[in-house]
This record gives sequence, structure tokens and C-alpha cells, in this order.
Amino acid sequence: MSIQLEKLWNQMSRSSALQYSPLVDLLLFFPIPEVGDPKGLRFTLKEGSCYNLKFSFIVSNNIVSGLRYTNTVWKTGIKVDSSKEMLGTFSPQPEPYTHQLPEETTPSGIFARGSYSARTKLVDDDNKCYLEMNYTFDIQKEWPSK
Repeated sequence: MSIQLEKLWNQMSRSSALQYSPLVDLLLFFPIPEVGDPKGLRFTLKEGSCYNLKFSFIVSNNIVSGLRYTNTVWKTGIKVDSSKEMLGTFSPQPEPYTHQLPEETTPSGIFARGSYSARTKLVDDDNKCYLEMNYTFDIQKEWPSK
């Protein structure tokens, strides 16, 4: 999917995916909406599952300096998690860059189950915001049946 991130000087095509381990190589691709209500994004995670987030994107036109990923998660209006990761500096090139974040584990237990809301941002050193996406997800005892 290609979306215009900066109206005047930068465009980035990208996708993101959650990868689960150790037994199943399951990928959840996040659609990054150009229009519509991004709060409608919803997926379900199994409690106690290991995952990591992987970004793939193309930078065109100008250098993106000091790109940072931040993610904040709330449950019933209370902030329960916040993470930040420096992705790096990227120059324009036709081939996609790929960055994989360290492995994390979803919380488990009866109090961890339920609905969550979150906000993800990609911001550079100049505080230019390339992506701000709100989404919701659930943590359940088991993977949802199809």
C-alpha cells in the first residue's frame, strides 16, 4: 500500500506485520488506511503469545532523519503500556527498508483479557509525523476460531 506521508517533500510506501513465534509463522498485516475511520481496525491476540512488529517501507525524495516508532496502549481509558524504538535514518532508494522490533509477549491472565485501544506514531528528529494511527484490539484466552 502506498500512502502520501508528507504533502510537499516525502512519500513512503510501507506495510507492517505482527509475526508470532515459536510454533506458528503467522503474519497479521495491518492495513494502513488512507481514508476512513482508523479506529475501526480490530484484531485479536492470544494471551501469552510472543510476537514482534516488522516494518517495510520505501523512502523517496528526501532523507528521513531519526525516525522513531512510538506505541501507547490503553485499557478502559487507563494507559497500560508505552514503547518507543529508534528505527534510524533512511535515505531515498527504490528498494524497501525493513526494520524488525524486538520480540514481546502479550500479557496473560484474566485481568489482561479484554479490549484495548492504541496509538502508533512514526516521527522524525524534526518532529514531523509520518504516521499517526489509532486502532483497537482484543486479548483473548485462545485464538479466535474461524
